[in-house]
Amino acid sequence: MKYTFKGGIHVNDHKHTAKCQVKLFADPKKVVIPMGQHIGAPCVCLVKKGDRVLAGQKIGEVPEGALGAPVHSSVSGTVEKIEKIADGRGMFVECVTITNDFQNELDPSVQVFPKKLSDATTEEIITIVKEAGIVGMGGAGFPTHVKISSAVGKATTIIVNSAECEPYLTANYRLMIERPHEIINGAKILMKALGIRNVIIAVEDNKPAAIRKMEKLTEGSENFKVVALKTKYPQGDERRLIYALTKKELPAGKLPADLGCVILNAESLSAIYTAFAKGLPSIYRIVTVDGDCVAEPSNVLVPVGTTVSELCDFCGGLVNLPAKVISGGPMMGVSLWSPELPVTKTTSGILVFSERHAPAEVKDDACIRCGRCLRNCPSSLMPLNIVASIKVGDLDGAASYNVMSCVECGCCSYGCPAGIPLVQYIKMAKGELRKKMKR
Repeated sequence: MKYTFKGGIHVNDHKHTAKCQVKLFADPKKVVIPMGQHIGAPCVCLVKKGDRVLAGQKIGEVPEGALGAPVHSSVSGTVEKIEKIADGRGMFVECVTITNDFQNELDPSVQVFPKKLSDATTEEIITIVKEAGIVGMGGAGFPTHVKISSAVGKATTIIVNSAECEPYLTANYRLMIERPHEIINGAKILMKALGIRNVIIAVEDNKPAAIRKMEKLTEGSENFKVVALKTKYPQGDERRLIYALTKKELPAGKLPADLGCVILNAESLSAIYTAFAKGLPSIYRIVTVDGDCVAEPSNVLVPVGTTVSELCDFCGGLVNLPAKVISGGPMMGVSLWSPELPVTKTTSGILVFSERHAPAEVKDDACIRCGRCLRNCPSSLMPLNIVASIKVGDLDGAASYNVMSCVECGCCSYGCPAGIPLVQYIKMAKGELRKKMKR
């Protein structure tokens, strides 16, 4: 049986790097560490210009009582400067630039957890995850320790999200092929923290090698179940994933734990294992580097804070004039305004496209009322009506069509024959409505 959901689209997967073994890029010349790499409040910077920092050292702390996750240095070296930089979404965030001394000297705080997993308490595991600064590494960036805390006593099933439904991206796939034990052991740590015995590993059926690998590792276990999801975008969205596996709709404003589920990305579980078994905070991640401009498309294990330009140089440099650089996947990623912006904890991919694959202009013709966006919308919204309201400045009208429930997956824009950038209009309206609610 292949599990799926209502709506969504089929896209060319372009998984060119699926057979590319993960390469280690350990020595960037510098790293740029943003204080905000998560949902919630930016961290308060703990260092100043001229300070020497060590790999794994905490350099950003969450404000008291705020939602967030601490930030650590991924290299040892000297703080070159601290300045506010606009990220890919145009939000200014404080960033610490560290010049690498290539000594890779670890901070004394990097310590293996001294107890066996069987002796660890829920509070101890949550503290490890919190202090390691682990967030949702599939792109959302929600602090993982908060997700675990909110699921205590409510969740009965752990869902390992290994769908990786975005085109081009193969970072999670390579993790499942090369280091599957880290995912399994991360899930076991989470099982201990939550007192849960049921784990579902969900993988799209276009990754048969990964399914076989996970099935072999969990063979004979009553606690683990590997399921094949029908390949369809956006299968990795947690609401779609819950529906595909349980046929239950997660109501707006509710958390997966309210339906008895806690969902973590495969790489987030790997980070939990690394923090528990090796003492390392979240300072590395696997990034897929691809696009028609990249000389050697690759999967790279890269220190958080490495600039896009250095990462592309590591992958052989560029062979075409780039027209667009995307952080993340082509459907839900963001265009970067500068190649000097850094890889963050949530950067699953860096895609560099020429004008041929990323035209500078969109058509934005008149809507022909074909209804394709309605059929494709996995959230059962009415994108054409929402955008019609937005175009005449009627934000209340857009709100009445439940615009805030849009997950910004881009299915509507992808299938629009008039070339209307529906999701861009919706993002803009959601931003204005948030400002209005804040006022």
